[in-house]
Amino acid sequence: MKTKLLITGGAGFIGSNLSARFLKKGFDVTIFDNFERLGTRENAKWLKSEYPNMNIITGDIRKYKELEKAVKGKDIIFHLAAQVAVTTSVLDPRTDFDINAFGTFNLLEATRTTKSKPLIIFTSTNKVYGEMEDVVIKEKKDTYAYRDYPEGISEKMNLDFHSPYGCSKGAADQYIRDYGRIYGIPTVVFRQSCIYGPRQFGIEDQGWIAWFIIATVLGKKITIYGDGKQVRDVLYIDDLVRLFEIAVSKKKKVAGKIYNVGGGKDNILSVWSQFGPILERLFGKTLTPAFADWRPGDQKVYVSDIRFVGKDLGWKPEIKVEKGIEKLYAWVMENKKLFEIFR
Repeated sequence: MKTKLLITGGAGFIGSNLSARFLKKGFDVTIFDNFERLGTRENAKWLKSEYPNMNIITGDIRKYKELEKAVKGKDIIFHLAAQVAVTTSVLDPRTDFDINAFGTFNLLEATRTTKSKPLIIFTSTNKVYGEMEDVVIKEKKDTYAYRDYPEGISEKMNLDFHSPYGCSKGAADQYIRDYGRIYGIPTVVFRQSCIYGPRQFGIEDQGWIAWFIIATVLGKKITIYGDGKQVRDVLYIDDLVRLFEIAVSKKKKVAGKIYNVGGGKDNILSVWSQFGPILERLFGKTLTPAFADWRPGDQKVYVSDIRFVGKDLGWKPEIKVEKGIEKLYAWVMENKKLFEIFR
């Protein structure tokens, strides 16, 4: 009998890549998505063309009855559905809470009441650590860096939810963990850094690597919030999906764990001072972005310490930053028509 997967937010960037990987391997995959985000319908159409027998549910995680029906009989649940932008959460904190916190609670309750105990893999965020105001930052010519954390931020860093988005995802993060402890549901939390790659319909508020490429193709303005020297560790989607596969194969080992997941110290990129020249080389022209104030909760540096997940699961990123960006650029250039939805 095929292993049955449910992927909430399954038509999104990560969800569509994840769905394709498990469908190719012969799993029974159901995606659950409200299709409100740009690009989700295009991703679902692509998935259906490649795998006609896959299951698609149009649903909303804020509606308990829809989730209750969807989780029945599932062996593994990937919970990816979320409101994903900090700025959107500041403008509309209620909707942000309803989706990220209340929606996750609905999923957990729907799972708790099932006879089976499916593994729940939850995509959390580094934003649960807040601005880390006590962490000393060194300013360099083109970047920022930690003074005392050469390996990056580990899972031992204090939680400090900042921004409505940080609070809603942080609440979900902790509910996922505690339902594992209290109700015996096998759960694992991946606190992710910046993920990028094909099928990412990035926007200004989220998915910045993809957005800068898409915006340049469409001739739209690029806005840098802050000074462009802020640093992130970035992870190519294929490396993340491979980690998900490992987690599924090691269900008992990952249950109850929290992992920081990103490119780590060997895959860092500053938002513009380093990324800008890569874009200019790919497009063969000079690019001049606009600059705006820092956004709430934005970190000058965030680099994941990925030693724990590496040691525990034998995983590490394989695709280096420039190679990954080149692969994403090539996909965008090959699929320009898809991005007409942004006009």
